[in-house]
Amino acid sequence: MTDDILREANNIAQCRECQWFKSCTVPMRFTADDIRRQMEAQQGVTFTAQDDSNMQNLIGSMAQAVQNSMVEACPVFIQRLRSSPKLAERIKRIMQNWSDDNA
Repeated sequence: MTDDILREANNIAQCRECQWFKSCTVPMRFTADDIRRQMEAQQGVTFTAQDDSNMQNLIGSMAQAVQNSMVEACPVFIQRLRSSPKLAERIKRIMQNWSDDNA
C-alpha cells in the first residue's frame, strides 16, 4: 500500500515537471516531403521532378495515413499505458464509444 502511494506521488511529480504537462498526446505531423526524404535515405530511392503523379499521390496518401494513425506522447503517459493494460483498455473503450457519450 505504501509503495502504491509513493509510486503515485512520484507519477504526479513527474507529470507536473514534464514539458508535456496536461498535453499528453499530439498527432504526429508528417508531410509528403518527410516521407520522400525518409524513403530516399533508407532505400536509396531518388525521386525527381519527372516522377509521375501517381507516385506523388501515393506519397501524399501515405503522409495522410501516418498522421491519422500515429501519435506522439509523453513518456510518463506511455509508461502508464504499458504498465496498465486495464487503463489502456478503458481509454480504448471511451474512444470507441465517444459518440454514444456525447449524444
